[in-house]
Amino acid sequence: MTFPPEDPTLPFGLDAIRAAASVIRNGGIVAVPTETVYGLAADATDAKGVARIYAAKGRPSFNPLIVHVPDLATAQTLAEFDDDALALARAFWPGPLTLVRPLKAGAGIASLVTAGLDTVAIRVPRHRAMQALLMESGRPLAAPSANASGGISPTRSPHVRASLGPDVPVIDDGATEAGLESTIVAGRTILRPGPVTAAMLAQVLGDVEQGPQAPAIVTAPGQLASHYAPRKPLRLNVTHAAADEWLIGFGDVRGQDSLSERGDPVEAAARLFDALHRADAGDRARLAVAPIPDEGIGEAINDRLRRAATR
Repeated sequence: MTFPPEDPTLPFGLDAIRAAASVIRNGGIVAVPTETVYGLAADATDAKGVARIYAAKGRPSFNPLIVHVPDLATAQTLAEFDDDALALARAFWPGPLTLVRPLKAGAGIASLVTAGLDTVAIRVPRHRAMQALLMESGRPLAAPSANASGGISPTRSPHVRASLGPDVPVIDDGATEAGLESTIVAGRTILRPGPVTAAMLAQVLGDVEQGPQAPAIVTAPGQLASHYAPRKPLRLNVTHAAADEWLIGFGDVRGQDSLSERGDPVEAAARLFDALHRADAGDRARLAVAPIPDEGIGEAINDRLRRAATR
């Protein structure tokens, strides 16, 4: 089976995976769900395929990509792992944790993937669709979020289609679980907060530290000051919206939508980007979001919101 040309979307299943693997092996790109968000995948060893990711997203070439592999053993063929990295991998893989590690000589990863750096961002996903595509294609897959660069990340296949247009093949497996991109760690420094929280990391490593929000040199995805942004202006920590604002509530703060009426930050993380998509398509000129406690996964939610509100 191939992706239908009139609407290149297939529901998850063996036919979809085989069609997607054929696209990947022939240097193409495919949008595929992970447990975090939908990713736009290409063969990480194929420079032309990776270039198609950058072209489809309009992504700056200095912004590196995450390489997805099926297991730790495969990751160790591409990158150097010290004791800390091995401890984290064994604790959280497969799952939403990306490790920035020294790239092994001869790994074969296209330099576009690493933005010319001597490190690689790598993770083992647990979602069935991405795992199946990794196994069927037999390739490490570079896969940033499947949306136009800087825009709201996609947690459903219609988000991908709305952002990237009618030509990108998509495997549809419903809404993603976590709803936020993976946590990124280099050594004992958190470069991007995510579903694996600082407290969870500290249980394995002891002390961890938070890296700068907008470093002078981008060494991992998600470090640009303005990112994950809707088209409309966004105001944060709002308890009472203006007449022209679409309010996304949380807990006791009510609005046109809610991340979690019961104040559950995990539920809020899963709903964040979906709610931003709905708000951006709504009938109000501006957006507003209720306060989110800045602890646990709330730190990752607020990281995305601060970048989304930066213009």
